[in-house]
Amino acid sequence: MLIPILFLLLGLGILIIGGDALVRGSASIAKKLGVKPIVIGLTIVAFGTSAPELIVNLFSAVQGNTDLAVGNVIGSNIANILLILGVAACIFPLRVQRATTWKEIPFALLAAGLVFIMGNDLLIDGMSFNTLSRSEGLVLIAFFAIFLYYTAVLAKSESNAEETNGIKLYSLATSISFTIAGIIALFLGGKLLVDNAVILAKLAGLSEALIGFTIVAIGTSLPELVTSVIAAMKKQDDLAVGNIVGSNIFNIFWILGLTSTIVPIPFNTAMNLDLMVNIGATVLLFLFMFVHSRHRINRWQGVTFLLLYVGYLALAISRG
Repeated sequence: MLIPILFLLLGLGILIIGGDALVRGSASIAKKLGVKPIVIGLTIVAFGTSAPELIVNLFSAVQGNTDLAVGNVIGSNIANILLILGVAACIFPLRVQRATTWKEIPFALLAAGLVFIMGNDLLIDGMSFNTLSRSEGLVLIAFFAIFLYYTAVLAKSESNAEETNGIKLYSLATSISFTIAGIIALFLGGKLLVDNAVILAKLAGLSEALIGFTIVAIGTSLPELVTSVIAAMKKQDDLAVGNIVGSNIFNIFWILGLTSTIVPIPFNTAMNLDLMVNIGATVLLFLFMFVHSRHRINRWQGVTFLLLYVGYLALAISRG
């Protein structure tokens, strides 16, 4: 069992490195070509940082490990709110922009709600099986396009000067090398991670969904964790929360939408409990915006998130 664990961790490391290399190379190329900062932020950087989750989902779905694919998305969304925001808020109280409170958090709630409705065909409309079909995947992608449009409009109303400060320029050859190496690393890392996650689940007698909810979800959320913690330490906390909520929207509308468009995904109703945790965590985040200090996540709220996440992990493990 040790060997699959080591290979899984190796695949995870390669995934994260590959995603970073892809962002560095492609963002540098775009900046050299004079692409607007807002376009770089909304496309290359956003898509690149979500590449690990996307690759894991595509490999899982194509190989028939659909519980792992759905579990990765739902588990990542739960980890983003309860674990990542919990840790970040414990370091430094997080301010939350009004747009995040009134538009992005409700949008994230809508995303989770749509997955529940689309996945529970038998319960909702009496169909003989539960699945996320290609047409439903296209609906999710359509909502993703709406979200991108909203983000573009919001970004245009704000200063774009800071958006390129973190983009390092490399020579064209180096930029192309980073991009190609990143794509190759994402492919190899994703294959390694998914294959060994399935092997580990079988050896340990655990479900693929549990592996997706826990190890894979936490692992693919590591870039967001590092980014949010650094943002909190630099007191750029208002950006940290918006990025996390945006990531949750991205995970469902883009990653799950694209995956189910390529390969229809059977939905295991045992995941409804985890989906309810995702929805509940999002609702709690919204309610916290009006408790004590408005539009702020304080340390005690961060501790609450972390305790809830520990409780969720215990529940998930007990279910096998």
